[in-house]
This record gives sequence, C-alpha cells and structure tokens, in this order.
Amino acid sequence: QVRLVESGGGLVQAGGSLRLCCAASGRTFGRYAMGWFRQAPGKERDFVVGIDWNGGNTYYADSVKGRFTISRDIGKNWIYLQMNSLKPEDTAVYYCAARMGGWSTEAWAFDSWGQGTQVTFSS
Repeated sequence: QVRLVESGGGLVQAGGSLRLCCAASGRTFGRYAMGWFRQAPGKERDFVVGIDWNGGNTYYADSVKGRFTISRDIGKNWIYLQMNSLKPEDTAVYYCAARMGGWSTEAWAFDSWGQGTQVTFSS
C-alpha cells in the first residue's frame, strides 16, 4: 500500500478553478494506478478521473470531461487534479486513491485512500 495525503481544496465560485494535489509515499508508487473520487453529502463515492501507472492514459467521468485534468509526477510521487469551470454540483469531498496494476472506475478496487479534501461551491 501507499500513504496518500490530499491538499488544495477550498471555497470556489462559479467558473472558478482549484488544483488538488495528492502526495504519495512508497517506493513502488510508480506501479500504482491512481484515481480521484468524490463524495457529496448523502451520496456514494463516485469516480472522477483515473490515470494509469505511467501516466500514459487518463480516464474521465463524463461530468468532468473538458473541465478537469489529471496529471502525475512519478519522480516526486505527486498527482494533481486541475479543476476548471467549477459548478455547484462539483461540491464534495475529493479523495485520492491508489491501486496496484491497471486503472478502475470502481472505488472498491482501490486499496489505498487519502483522508480527503473538501471542495465547496460558494454562491
């Protein structure tokens, strides 16, 4: 497993942007597929975006395509989520997750999770 720590959440307004960061510890980080999930109050944890172990392939939920961008810096053990054109429905706790091997959109498939970072839409 890897240890994950998210940062970068906060209060945003319509059309605003945020950049979330996830710092990972573990010598085999480069072998893990990574994902961002989010969970709004009273709802299930939903897949947002994933990236495979070498950063060559990315996968986005339809709700964020064209607005969010995931990237990873294997050398620094960081992954990033650039979120643009934010909407009220983007309000949630965002979680970074890791799994050995290929990517997945299923939360149950990930075995390492961060503590989450809150993104709140402000009108």
